[in-house]
Amino acid sequence: MRFPGGFELPGEQQQALRKAKRLEWISVAYWLSAVILLYFTLGQSQAMKAAWIEDILSLLPPIAFLVAARFRDRQPNGRFPWGYHRSITVAYLVATVALFALGAFIVIDSVDRLLQGDHPPIGLVEIFGTQIWLGWLMLGALLYSFLPSIVLGRLKQPVAGTLHDKVLFADAKMNRADWMTAGAAMLGVIGIGLGLWWADAVAAIVIGLDIVWDGRRYLGESVADLMDESPKTYDERKPHPLIDDVKREVAACDWVAAGAVRLREQGHVLGGDVWVVPTSADGAIARAEELAERILDLDWRLHDIHVSLVASLERFPEEMLVA
Repeated sequence: MRFPGGFELPGEQQQALRKAKRLEWISVAYWLSAVILLYFTLGQSQAMKAAWIEDILSLLPPIAFLVAARFRDRQPNGRFPWGYHRSITVAYLVATVALFALGAFIVIDSVDRLLQGDHPPIGLVEIFGTQIWLGWLMLGALLYSFLPSIVLGRLKQPVAGTLHDKVLFADAKMNRADWMTAGAAMLGVIGIGLGLWWADAVAAIVIGLDIVWDGRRYLGESVADLMDESPKTYDERKPHPLIDDVKREVAACDWVAAGAVRLREQGHVLGGDVWVVPTSADGAIARAEELAERILDLDWRLHDIHVSLVASLERFPEEMLVA
């Protein structure tokens, strides 16, 4: 039986990982430039402030992904006998906390400004001896923040699916929040220019609520992964199909009278236990080892699978039993 140590991704996933790293390095460089550009055009607009803070926090998911990518394939050792696969799950938690915290801050701060009746002024600035409305510079900076985030988000989603990488998927969702933020902030700036003082705060509140909604959902899922929730697809929409695949493999064994399966998320991979009640003790150990090998061969994501021989499954939850 093979030792569940570090492993190499299959060819398609290796390619996807290299592409993901490139996208995340591009994201870090882009968001740094966007943060600097927005800082110099902030003015006193609440929507601009929300967009600026979001761009700062948008740096966290790609940085978390790149850091986790350096650890995920390390071999198990005395300190971490199960390996470093869960570095991906930790990075997912970091990304979702950033998303939720960002939305909550924007909503609270913007509601406060709206209740105070804050009228944010957008004045004139002098550039090369010419006075222009600061709002035009704000709109230009927001447009710079708007367009690339759409492209980056769309490029990351299919790669996240290939890698089954929830960090990358959360980052793609944050890119969606980024371009929505930029679009709403542009409406807020235009509203101020038209004399609608409340448009700025309302735009920021809409931005914040949308971010809080996504952040709350994915934060809950990242915590559930750390608590060994039954695996789901990378977009968290349904149970992972590999659970049923493993159960079918167990059910196909004519020497198995009854069986149960328990899987859990370990970053990119799934690990877990299979319990079987053999029809006969003769050769059962060799058959159990052979079953474990067949299960590991079902999919590249299955890793660290243990098959145990038991006399009864009397107290096992029904959801874990093999039909």
